[in-house]
Amino acid sequence: MRAHEAGALHAEGYGGPPHWLPTPGDVNELMPQLWPQTVARDEQGRLTVGGLDVVSIAREFGTAAYVLDEEDFRARARAFRDEFAEPFAELGGVDVYYAGKAFLCTEVARWVADEGLCLDVCSGGELAVAQRAGFPAERIGLHGNNKSLAEIRQALEYGVGRIVVDSFEEIERVAAVATELEVRAPVMVRVTVGVEAHTHEFIATAHEDQKFGFSLAGGRAAEAVARILEHDGTLDLLGLHSHIGSQIFDTSGFEVSARRLIGLHAEVARVHGVHMPELDLGGGYGIAYTSEHTPLQPRELGEQMADLVARELKTVGDGSPDVPAPKISIEPGRAIAGPSTFTLYEVGTVKDVDLGGGLTRTYVSVDGGMSDNIRTALYDADYSCTLASRRSEAGPRLARVVGRHCESGDIVVMDEYLPDDITAGDLVAVPGTGAYCRSMASQYNHTPRPPVVAVRDGRARVLVRRETVEDLLALDVG
Repeated sequence: MRAHEAGALHAEGYGGPPHWLPTPGDVNELMPQLWPQTVARDEQGRLTVGGLDVVSIAREFGTAAYVLDEEDFRARARAFRDEFAEPFAELGGVDVYYAGKAFLCTEVARWVADEGLCLDVCSGGELAVAQRAGFPAERIGLHGNNKSLAEIRQALEYGVGRIVVDSFEEIERVAAVATELEVRAPVMVRVTVGVEAHTHEFIATAHEDQKFGFSLAGGRAAEAVARILEHDGTLDLLGLHSHIGSQIFDTSGFEVSARRLIGLHAEVARVHGVHMPELDLGGGYGIAYTSEHTPLQPRELGEQMADLVARELKTVGDGSPDVPAPKISIEPGRAIAGPSTFTLYEVGTVKDVDLGGGLTRTYVSVDGGMSDNIRTALYDADYSCTLASRRSEAGPRLARVVGRHCESGDIVVMDEYLPDDITAGDLVAVPGTGAYCRSMASQYNHTPRPPVVAVRDGRARVLVRRETVEDLLALDVG
């Protein structure tokens, strides 16, 4: 549902709930697929996570706050590691790269390392976090469509395991820095495979008309491979990489992508006599933000992905038996971080607005908004939420949860049923905010960004502290 530039009241769907939002029989009931694994309600109806209630969390850390279930995050990371390992064991093996752009801080980088995953970073800043955490360099991949010389140098000096090159200029840039440092740079070629995931156009990244990668159809990807091989002394060609989009709920797009990548993989072996050892199919696996979404679980994903890779390798192998199976890489980010976190807000005002024709809309304003979750405004993302600080015996009321910012499009949850007695001072929790919310947070209206609070075994600790007004003013040199 798109936020209309003239205001939310003009948006599509004006006047009623979306088709996928059922009227609840009990507004206190939680949908398990939306929440971290340890979330429950105590005897008073308060939401708890990791054995700690949210009223206590709000009292100690304030609101708005991102609340991260550490055990949930780690369990999801382990699930991808384990559930992909078995089906890929008979092929070339598999590496799981956590996509740090979803959410990264020093402690999360340590969790990722602890659980045996690799790490994908997209900037010198993300790489600096990994370095601070002591993340093993050989398990890091560097992405980005416009890496600076400083970032390339930083990566090669640290000894990262791969740099995914995105342009002809970058091939020369990496080769020049590798020559300067007297190292051989491990590189992969980002390939635009011509597959458009069934998602929002701004996050579907494998169709041709976009900024990422080398076109397969236009022959640019094959040319990039040839250019890299010309730098044999300084560039080590590991393989091919693709990414077809985000919030993907089936593997059909990956099947087409794998077919085209494996075809190019085999072509490189035939033309150049080079057997590249790796093939990266990217990430983008979807999560449930609302009852509308039914994501595949890691076991299903692992089995289906291994099956489609095996089929495509067999097709190529029937005509080219000497081409060995490459090690496959995948890059889940949202699917690990997203469900592990919810955002905790305090209600400030509840306002009923007359829409005409006997219709009203209830606006529930909270002490956060688009500065801590831009996805509703940016991607038309839908979210759910629940009353978190108490149990209510009231009936359901359709509401719109909005933020505190000076924008009519400052909407956190477009439509949700909340208790009819919701009032100022209540706490509400919005699940599924672990990916891209803190990463894309801003200081709009000079609002300090919320903290990230991790909870485990009844104890909470700050991973990223709340910004202060002093932090804002410290950057203002005037």
